[in-house]
Amino acid sequence: MESNLVEIPEESESEEAQNRNLIPAASISLALSTLLPAHFLPPKQIGASSPTRVKIPSQISCLSQLSATLPAKSSIFKSTTISANPLQSTLTLNPLRPANPSNAAAFRRACVVWFRNDLRVTDNECLTSANNDSMSLLPVYCFDPRDYGKSSSGFDKTGPHRANFLIKSVTDLRKNLQARGSDLVVRVGKPENVLLEVVKAVRADAVYMHKEVSHDEVKAEEKIEEVLKDEGVEVKSFWGSTLYHLDDLPFELEDMPTNYGGLKEKVKGVQVRKTIEALDRIKSLPKAGDVEPGEIPTLADLGLGVACQTGETGVRPSVVGGETEALNRLRSFGSEGQAKTIANKESSSSIYGANFSCKISPWLAVGCLSPRSLFHELKKKSTSSVSMKQGGTGDWLMYELLWRDFFRFTTRKYSCKKQLTYEPASPAACT
Repeated sequence: MESNLVEIPEESESEEAQNRNLIPAASISLALSTLLPAHFLPPKQIGASSPTRVKIPSQISCLSQLSATLPAKSSIFKSTTISANPLQSTLTLNPLRPANPSNAAAFRRACVVWFRNDLRVTDNECLTSANNDSMSLLPVYCFDPRDYGKSSSGFDKTGPHRANFLIKSVTDLRKNLQARGSDLVVRVGKPENVLLEVVKAVRADAVYMHKEVSHDEVKAEEKIEEVLKDEGVEVKSFWGSTLYHLDDLPFELEDMPTNYGGLKEKVKGVQVRKTIEALDRIKSLPKAGDVEPGEIPTLADLGLGVACQTGETGVRPSVVGGETEALNRLRSFGSEGQAKTIANKESSSSIYGANFSCKISPWLAVGCLSPRSLFHELKKKSTSSVSMKQGGTGDWLMYELLWRDFFRFTTRKYSCKKQLTYEPASPAACT
């Protein structure tokens, strides 16, 4: 009889369960899901059957009787294992967070696009990425007071001609954004203060911006990242002011060649990236905050007087700021160049006349036009005057664009250095 109590075959498990149901017992749930958060439990094994509840008798005498009647290794408990330390188990977070932070960008509620020297909607990676990543976006432009007034040498930091061109460019950008269902918030103030204000107002998740190259601009970027980091706002930076993308260079920026010839040799074979088409529609403005667009300042507001507005400066009327004018100038450049025949080659190289150069530099400087747009537009031209072949107009424009890249990459290289060290230039660097 004693042996019968100790050794119970597995086939009689169902009979045991019926006998135990006759014992008075308090139903106490030991389900781990009721004791621990879901993410502390190991993932369930598909196909494995294990009891989730065990009825424990409410009387001590019944416990001793139950322990005597159950086998030492009961099949009831063989698949139920409780770790002494649940933290040692494999954790399954629920809900799972994306392994790649960029995947989370698609769920942004709102973001701010900070326009700097990229006053365009065509080939603007910053604007396009923000539009794809968020449900709403707020374009912002700041007239930084530190860019105006007198320098330590007594000269204007920004002259009236350039300021007037910039005001026209910002005005045109606002019109282009409004035509696509958005708008441009314009403020006069330090970007770190303005951006912090609008970010809080619209409860933005991130600020999108293009990187710049000069020392003051890089310091402004660092200051903004520091201020927004304290608010838990991400700053996403892009590069779009050069012909060759910074990430496509076959060397690190600190290894930038010290002369133009070195850069020209190293970028042989590097492809110029394709341009990004302008968006047909832009996500709506954030509903939170009710941020007013604001007025675009005048020259008088910037402390530069009204000379340019009254036409007393002799500024050429054809130099009009804005992306619209830049694209018109670019498209007409090819047709204007058709007048330069091969027989007239000598006169085409003259420093006089309206067509001796493309005169696109002002629009490139403030970002109304990207170097890539200029490059690819030239490639579309099949006339001899705008040829990418040796000696053609496209050839010397490529030469000038590469020189521009050289100066911008070099400036960025030394602007990013924490401590600037100055050494005498070698004779080779001066040749």
